[in-house]
Amino acid sequence: MRIERKRNLQRLINSRKNGQIKIITGVRRCGKSYLLGVLYIEDFLLEKINEL
Repeated sequence: MRIERKRNLQRLINSRKNGQIKIITGVRRCGKSYLLGVLYIEDFLLEKINEL
């Protein structure tokens, strides 16, 4: 089952080139690594590379 975290992902995407370091916090097993690994890298960044 895949849970979309659209609001969190959109905030990460919108602030990616502002020169600041992003820190994602949360309790254990809440999806922090999944947000970065699967949703951000695989879905968003790979789509951008394929568009070029």
